[in-house]
Amino acid sequence: MTTDPRSTRHIRTYPLGIVALLALAFIVSACGSAAAPEGPRDGDTGGNGAPGEQPGDGPGEDQGSLADRMIIKTGEISIEVPNVAVAIGRVRTMAGALGGYVGGSQSGTLDESATLTLRIPADRFEDALARLHELDGEVLNEATREEDVTTAVVDLEARLRNLQASEVQYRTLLAQAVKIEDILAVQARLDDVRGQIEQLQAQLKELTGLADLATLTVTLVPGAVQQAAGNWDPGKTVTDAFAALVGFGQKVANGAIWFAIVWVPALVVLAIVILLLWRFVPGLRARVARPPKE
Repeated sequence: MTTDPRSTRHIRTYPLGIVALLALAFIVSACGSAAAPEGPRDGDTGGNGAPGEQPGDGPGEDQGSLADRMIIKTGEISIEVPNVAVAIGRVRTMAGALGGYVGGSQSGTLDESATLTLRIPADRFEDALARLHELDGEVLNEATREEDVTTAVVDLEARLRNLQASEVQYRTLLAQAVKIEDILAVQARLDDVRGQIEQLQAQLKELTGLADLATLTVTLVPGAVQQAAGNWDPGKTVTDAFAALVGFGQKVANGAIWFAIVWVPALVVLAIVILLLWRFVPGLRARVARPPKE
């Protein structure tokens, strides 16, 4: 029985095609995991202006490219206020009015400082600082920082596109695979690429979130008047005096209890012993009654 050579050739080359596709997908995935190019390619603005132009390249950069840059803004400000509780309420209201929120806060007692971490839209960051300067109090110190993460965002987006293209190829390859070992090999590579995609998506989300919402840490320090007022607590003084009175009464009661339980029986026993000696010892009364010799 003869076999068609073309049919045999087809059966033998199909696994080689699977291997070739697997190798090609592996190369594309490796390229996607490598570092992204230093800047956008020709014809790709990268969300930063004209094609092939880096953000901030010389005086030719227009205002549109400046607006597209990803800037992370952070700042700290300390304000001495006459009333910390009132100032906390005003800062919270200000954050909500600017479209932000209080991400965290730490408040002490009446005469202690309070710290609030505000998340403010990046385009309202300067407005937030201006409104904090308008609070009833004195600004003790202030510091702001800006970090341009545009290049990092473009890099993450490029790597993410490459990995997503690799994922599509791996899914196509998985649909064509027949052998169990081929399916397992492609599935392992697909899972690895999927994990890298999720990791890059998380990093990209974190960077864009930090760029969209600026972080401003506000410390409210009580003024000298509030500190002096906070140091005097009439209620605490009354409580301490009452506690001292109770303590004194407890000491008196403890002394009376000790006297009744310990000293009274001891004195009674001592008196009985003296009476017995006085009565049954013949020479004792004579000695006591005898006048001293001159």
